[in-house]
Amino acid sequence: MILYVRFHAAGAELPEAALPTLLGLIEDITPVVQALPPDGALVDVRGAERYFGRDAAGLAALLRVRALAHCGADCTIGVGANPLLARTAARDAPPGRTLVVPGGPEAAAEYLGRKPVASLLGVGPATARTLCSYGLDTVGRVAAAPLATLQRIVGARAGRELQERARGIDRTPVVPNAASRSLAAERRFDRDELDPVRHRRALLSLAQEVGVRLRGEEQVCRSLALTVRYADRSTTTRTRTLVEPTAHSAALTAGAYGLYASLGLQRARVRAVALRAEGLTPAEQAAHQLTFDPADDKARRIEAVADRARAKFGPRAVLPGSLAA
Repeated sequence: MILYVRFHAAGAELPEAALPTLLGLIEDITPVVQALPPDGALVDVRGAERYFGRDAAGLAALLRVRALAHCGADCTIGVGANPLLARTAARDAPPGRTLVVPGGPEAAAEYLGRKPVASLLGVGPATARTLCSYGLDTVGRVAAAPLATLQRIVGARAGRELQERARGIDRTPVVPNAASRSLAAERRFDRDELDPVRHRRALLSLAQEVGVRLRGEEQVCRSLALTVRYADRSTTTRTRTLVEPTAHSAALTAGAYGLYASLGLQRARVRAVALRAEGLTPAEQAAHQLTFDPADDKARRIEAVADRARAKFGPRAVLPGSLAA
């Protein structure tokens, strides 16, 4: 069985930086954990059920108790035979509760059948409108439609995948990606912030913190993910692969600014921003493109000196000028 776990703090949003700690609690139960930042995870508990002598619902209850006791975080959990059913169950479950979809194709088909087609994972608004125009407005009707009909409407491959999902079939595996392979930092504003200058200042602070932590652990990251949380508690996440694995603060800052620009925010009321470094690898194993630019070499040497000063006098001993005020 598969669990889809969505963490949340009582009465507030869960800081993204807390996710690695919570994933560590899951890994005490099973090593097959796929992190889904900013606040979720897919968990394969098929091997853990026999070890702990509990079914999937029992393991979900154990996880909820551990998350609350160790981190003060509650979680909403969906349990199903595959990731599709687990995700759907977690979406339907009341906050802080566990919803189990019974196993077996007939039970899965009955659970999904009455749902509107727009609620099926992987079906966007445009595809849902197209399907509804053909009378395929529920998941059950899509599941019962001939494959050839679906393929004429949405395409050969998409039609086959759509029919399988509508019948509760999902062959996607849970791919373990240990919490140690990512590193996150977050900034919350005192009030919902409209000023892009303050947004970028927070991003600069985040990039500096992530860079210092990466260099302190002698690691580099392959990509960055930016999560923006808005006043209505909705979030947007963008991910970008870096030109080369790095822990250089200037490169991380440029990447963070690029992600922010790609969002095209206009008068957005931002409550918090989080920056996550992904695909961590040891710095000694990473390749670095040599350059004849003396400014780059000078910046890296200054960065090393600043890191030694921070280690001796504290994290605020050396800051960019715009963050010193």
